[in-house]
Amino acid sequence: MLRDLEINISLKKENFLVFLLAGIQFSHIVDFVVLMPLGPVLMRTLSISPLQFGTLVSSYNISAAVTGLLYGIIADKYDRKFMLQISFVGFIIGTIACGLAKNYESLIIARIIAGGFGGTLTAVVLAMVSDIVPFQRRGNAMGIVMSSFSIASVLGVPIGLYIAEKFNWHFTFFFIAAFSSVILIVSSISFPKITKHIKEINPKESLTRLFSLLFKKDYLKSYGLVFFNVFSIFTLIPYLSPFSVKNLGIAETDLKYMYFVGGCFTVVTSRLIGLLTDRFGAFKVMMGLIFTSTIPIYLFTTSTKVSFVFFIAISTFFMTMISGRMIPLMTMVSDIADSDDRGTFMGLLNSIRSLGSALATVFAGFFIVETSSGKLAGFDMMGYFSIGVGLALTFGCSHIYKILLRVQSQRKTA
Repeated sequence: MLRDLEINISLKKENFLVFLLAGIQFSHIVDFVVLMPLGPVLMRTLSISPLQFGTLVSSYNISAAVTGLLYGIIADKYDRKFMLQISFVGFIIGTIACGLAKNYESLIIARIIAGGFGGTLTAVVLAMVSDIVPFQRRGNAMGIVMSSFSIASVLGVPIGLYIAEKFNWHFTFFFIAAFSSVILIVSSISFPKITKHIKEINPKESLTRLFSLLFKKDYLKSYGLVFFNVFSIFTLIPYLSPFSVKNLGIAETDLKYMYFVGGCFTVVTSRLIGLLTDRFGAFKVMMGLIFTSTIPIYLFTTSTKVSFVFFIAISTFFMTMISGRMIPLMTMVSDIADSDDRGTFMGLLNSIRSLGSALATVFAGFFIVETSSGKLAGFDMMGYFSIGVGLALTFGCSHIYKILLRVQSQRKTA
């Protein structure tokens, strides 16, 4: 089948490449998410506050936001495969540096390096999904790639936490770097060059084009929608583990079960949400997920000491609904961009998404404080805030859906 960028591949090859892209996404998602369940350990061993921990988490995303902008300048100037390899190698180096870090300051520097290359890696992966998979199957493909977050929870995070328990947290990052190196080799062999999008433009023209795409009306609205979606989520996600240990009475060694069970369910629900998105449309599925996600957000953030079974139930409900929102959302906005703009658009989109999550983490850090009794106060306030922002997203989604219909109609008549 001839694609938007004239890539001729079989359906079997398409499926293999999509799963390989999911594997690449898995590698750096594990690197990002594993820091959050390590929160109680890092706060204790490095003697840092909730705000400092939030800064540590957000340093990855701030770096990803900056490099996402820089990537946007060159995104459509080079072969996607080449950009994938460069980003992956840099990410692996940054992850090794995390393992070698000896204190809070050196760990932040290492996270900045890993986040910078991890940010461009996400943009390249999402652009390649859009390049390789036609729109009528893209919802399912996005579901597979986005399920890497769930698989990271099922396999990567529990294994990473187990390694941290048996050895120390440094070895967790060495494990991620080793696994990523294997994926790098396989992807270098398997992916074809993707060059049809390449434009010969000088740096000044690239910068001008970047800002024109950043402020293009339809694109800007898409960026805003993604920004506020992740902002509503990341006022909570980085603090789930510390809150679970300090307020809900969950043992540090039991946190891996939250990620394992939640991840197992999310692997299934991600695929289901992707299929539902293709069948019923991204807009309808997104609306349903926004309203449904308010339930686990409220239950989790307002709970006090709970039983282990109830903890697993509400955390699983939380993970499946929150992660599921990104699938129909990314399906909608990915098709708003023209194929020639897609690489830069995805780079900018990823940059905005990273910036939103970083700002949300720091923002929440000012309200979530550790009391003299060792508990975290203010997490319930952030829960209400997250619900409010999420409900406001319904208006933005409705507007973006109208833009998508107009853009698709224009392409058909062009």
